[in-house]
Amino acid sequence: MGIFRIRGEKADSLRHLVRALHSRNYRLFVAGQSVSLVGTWMQQVAMSWLVYRLTGSAMLLGVIGFTSQIPTLFISPIAGVLADRLNRRRLLIATQMLAMVQALFLAATVIAGTVQVWQITLLSFVLGVVTAFDVPIRQSFVVEMVERREDLGNAIALNSSMVNGARLIGPSIAGLLVASAGEGVCFLINAASYLAVIIALSAMRIEPVSGSGRQRRHILHELAEGFSYAYRFEPIRNILLLVAVISFLGMPYMVLVPIFAKEVLHGGAHTFGFLMTSAGCGALCGTLSLALRRSVLGLDRMIVNAMICFASGIALLALSESFVFSMFAMMLAGFGGITVIASCNTILQTILDEDKRGRVMSFFTVAFLGATPFGSLGAGAMAGIVGPRDTLLVGSVGCLLGAAIFSRFIPKMREKTRPIFRRLGIMTG
Repeated sequence: MGIFRIRGEKADSLRHLVRALHSRNYRLFVAGQSVSLVGTWMQQVAMSWLVYRLTGSAMLLGVIGFTSQIPTLFISPIAGVLADRLNRRRLLIATQMLAMVQALFLAATVIAGTVQVWQITLLSFVLGVVTAFDVPIRQSFVVEMVERREDLGNAIALNSSMVNGARLIGPSIAGLLVASAGEGVCFLINAASYLAVIIALSAMRIEPVSGSGRQRRHILHELAEGFSYAYRFEPIRNILLLVAVISFLGMPYMVLVPIFAKEVLHGGAHTFGFLMTSAGCGALCGTLSLALRRSVLGLDRMIVNAMICFASGIALLALSESFVFSMFAMMLAGFGGITVIASCNTILQTILDEDKRGRVMSFFTVAFLGATPFGSLGAGAMAGIVGPRDTLLVGSVGCLLGAAIFSRFIPKMREKTRPIFRRLGIMTG
């Protein structure tokens, strides 16, 4: 009887871990996105290695990161307004098609042997524009795919698990393909992978957007309305500021990984791929732990702990001299970084008003992706002056300070969020 009870408990835990998959539309999304994300990570790793192989410049790695993410700062807020107005599924199909075209152009130039740095920069900028529209629309679309509101946090965690599961597979495959067949093959595979998510989106049955019938005002008026709402509500404001801090000071460590792989660890594309895979492994553990949580309660304190974990990881990477220790540091950084971002996403999606979801998630995208290009550019420039180690240590200290300040505001944030949690039935008493 004891064996059957243990097996039953394991089965219940597994069902709880993937409970958002009970929704048909979300199952389709997971199936298509899982394929596409592997291609995305393959392209990201191949792109970084291609730029460093062609130029050997840390500064240009920062420039490519800057051009691929700077459109988010200006375009994502507009995309948030569109997400609150229009059919999000159709918008996502359009962004996936455009991203596929970009990958095809990139593959063609590399395979033909005519690729130049200016072409990579231009195509990175094009992908950045597409991503600036795609991310806030996709974030606000999650609530439409999940049938039960209480499964929203689980869906967000599973989505992050998808990203990081692909992060385990994609860089490893990319490292092998870059060494054996070149970067162009990775870009070609990425282009083909977009077909999976386009087919999945087309097969969904989605109810009309809840905000589609509301009165529409000038786009700048609606944008200002969303900004005022996010700024005045302290929990949203504090979370967005923390996300901006980790994105500006911490996340640019990814830009410097190719330098560590080649100059510190004296490795090649395989070394780079394994380091990225280690970060993905840590991130996957973080998202799975979030998926097992039964409530959003306590995530604010988890954010602080995860921020400390992330800062420790990039500091250890800065001090590392060995490949094994560097993999451990990357795993620690991956765990902490994704736990912070996914936890912030979950709290935001839970507490915000439905008619402003697209706009608030666009501000989240700006804080997450819009701050990163400035951090990438600064990290690339700083690494060229003082070296990658000191650059990472500065980012680590900044993240620790951000965690300390955020922790002081947690009691006030709880006063604001608890009435919402009671109204939603998340907590009682």
